[in-house]
Amino acid sequence: MGLVAEKETSMNRVDKQSVLLVIPLYNHAETVRKVIKQALETGYPVLVVDDGSTDGGMKKLDGVDIHRLQHKENLGKGAALKDALAFAKEQGFEAIVTIDADGQHDPRLARCLVEEAGRGPWPAIVIGARRMEQETVPCSSLFGRSFSNFWVRLECGLDLPDTQSGMRLYPVREMVMTNLKRNRYDFEIEALVKAAWAGVDVRSVDVPVHYPPPEERVSHFHKLIDNLRLTLLHSGLVLRRLLPIPHHRLTGNRLKEELLVVKNPMQTLKNLCRESASPFWLAVAVWVGLFLGVLPLIACHTIAIIYVTYRLRLNKVAAVAASQFCMPPIVPALCIEVGYFMRTGGLLLDLSWNRWVLEVHHRLWEWLLGSLVVSPILAFIGAALVYRLAATVQRRKVADVS
Repeated sequence: MGLVAEKETSMNRVDKQSVLLVIPLYNHAETVRKVIKQALETGYPVLVVDDGSTDGGMKKLDGVDIHRLQHKENLGKGAALKDALAFAKEQGFEAIVTIDADGQHDPRLARCLVEEAGRGPWPAIVIGARRMEQETVPCSSLFGRSFSNFWVRLECGLDLPDTQSGMRLYPVREMVMTNLKRNRYDFEIEALVKAAWAGVDVRSVDVPVHYPPPEERVSHFHKLIDNLRLTLLHSGLVLRRLLPIPHHRLTGNRLKEELLVVKNPMQTLKNLCRESASPFWLAVAVWVGLFLGVLPLIACHTIAIIYVTYRLRLNKVAAVAASQFCMPPIVPALCIEVGYFMRTGGLLLDLSWNRWVLEVHHRLWEWLLGSLVVSPILAFIGAALVYRLAATVQRRKVADVS
């Protein structure tokens, strides 16, 4: 407790020399000088990490009073930021603020992130959440942000408005101590989730963002390779989240964990019903309940559903209730029929003792095969119905209040 209080006090008294602005640079020669000029106007020290640029961007900064690091070849944004964190630790900086070199963010807004860091618990990551209001904002960016927010919510339970923003404040000491392995664009998601697991507070402040017209935009995000990296990362983080192994703690802070049993059982039930109760997250909980309910988890469906929803911070009541629609005999029989068709190409119409008792091992295998087809379809249908119903109820409540 003493450590956390001490760190909060030191950050509340932050001066300009304890924060380093970090600008990773890779082939943004057209915009980097303007970005650096605005960064120097803040009064904070500036570090540029040239990640193997080939367009001579660093030459445009000759004579400019900044710190410099340079990679001989392109290693990735994550590698650049890890080197920046190591440099900041060596130089005694307490925090870094990362700013992309493409001109999307105004570096002068770094003070907003620093001020937010001083207002709340420390150590903390503060994200500059982009206000994507321009007509030039690509639809792919809007979708990518929502998609990323969804997975981060599952991985660490945080509802964040923009988990892909490149404008962030990181606490140097804690980030250096975190086991971060990714070196490309996936670094920023890994850093966010693993820091939250370690007890680092994560919060956001709104910042404007500038998206130039498509013909002027320079992006090094590879839609196939980088999306594949992010998919593999999210898969690994969700699986790690489901493992009953404690995370290494770096601070005294803890992510809020739901208690299933309290002194007042009725209050517990109310809390369980309210958790993650937005239409979307209710639908996600229903999806999980139906998906797991269809699988042949004989005699342990409810335990599995409660465990998964607890780890992913979903509505347990909604998930367990949805799973009841998968009780025998209809859904298991449907799965067996589908599995039998997949295995033999025909329908199982024989209800004899031999088929259902002596060949029970075949039926169990067919149940598993069929469930892999039936479960996602049934879960999607159930989730869509619940979402529509919950959204309708929510709109009516808002209308009644108005």
